[in-house]
Amino acid sequence: MPGFPVAAAWLALLFVASLVGTLAARRYAIRRDLLDHPGERRSHVVATPRGGGIGIVVAMLAAMGLLAWWSPGSSVPMALAATGLLLVAGIGWLDDHRPLTPWSRLAVHAVASALLAVVAYGGNGQWAGVLVAFALSMVLVNIWNFMDGIDGIAALQALVVACAIALLADDAVSRWIALALAAACLGFLPLNLPRARIFLGDVGSGALGYLLGLTVVLAATGSGRAASPAAWALLLLPASAFFLDASLTLLARMLRGERWWTPHVGHLYQRAARAIGRHWPVTLAYAAWAVVAGALAYAIRHRPEAFIMCSGIAWYLGGGFLWLWFGSHRGRNSDLPGKQSG
Repeated sequence: MPGFPVAAAWLALLFVASLVGTLAARRYAIRRDLLDHPGERRSHVVATPRGGGIGIVVAMLAAMGLLAWWSPGSSVPMALAATGLLLVAGIGWLDDHRPLTPWSRLAVHAVASALLAVVAYGGNGQWAGVLVAFALSMVLVNIWNFMDGIDGIAALQALVVACAIALLADDAVSRWIALALAAACLGFLPLNLPRARIFLGDVGSGALGYLLGLTVVLAATGSGRAASPAAWALLLLPASAFFLDASLTLLARMLRGERWWTPHVGHLYQRAARAIGRHWPVTLAYAAWAVVAGALAYAIRHRPEAFIMCSGIAWYLGGGFLWLWFGSHRGRNSDLPGKQSG
């Protein structure tokens, strides 16, 4: 692996690559009329280009290539992960141009997740890690799509979570990929926050979920040791805001007998943004939650496993209570616009 000056230079280049790719995607989207128009399930008020996440994808493919070059031992896992990323981003890119059926997208996501599961098996040879990696990839890809609904929230959350994983990782490969993802997200954000001039699109939101799954899998299995439940829980703690909002919103919709698989405006972040009248305060609040969760994970990383698990449970219980409390005060507001492709 390179020294700090070289690595910093490459991270700066990845930032530039993502920024340039996002600008190019914006021009392409405008030329092809690839726009998200205002509507009852969208929270923006002007037609906005989508598909800007392709810049992040290009930057991360370059990062994987660089890592395979610097560390030949990582060439196979990087090739598998890059193939999975191309599958997830590719089906998202097609969906941004012409809506596809959910089942076709899930099928492609399953194949990509299977490739990530192979990466996990190569890390420590534990079948439990294989199952966790597959399930985690499927969940994160879809959660980041669900939670991509106001300006900046998905990319900024991914940036903070990636930085936290870089701090928690024990090996250089995991740390490099996490930092590369943070740099790529940073390159996209100037065009998405505080006011979006382009949205991630399905190509970007799905890719972010998959890439975060990769960083967690590498950090959990890259040392060659069998990852304990506490290790997985620790690495997933920074993303707890998205896990809580997505899962509790889905559960609430099921309990109300709603068509939970259809687009909706019920996420807490959507209702909060409508109540405030602006996106960026909510985006920053979710990022702040991720920062605190990452700090907690870092502080307890060397504690006994039982302590880590109990701390994680307490954190999620507290977060669930806050979700219920804020939700009850905001109200459902189901007649107001909410979903966008941030």
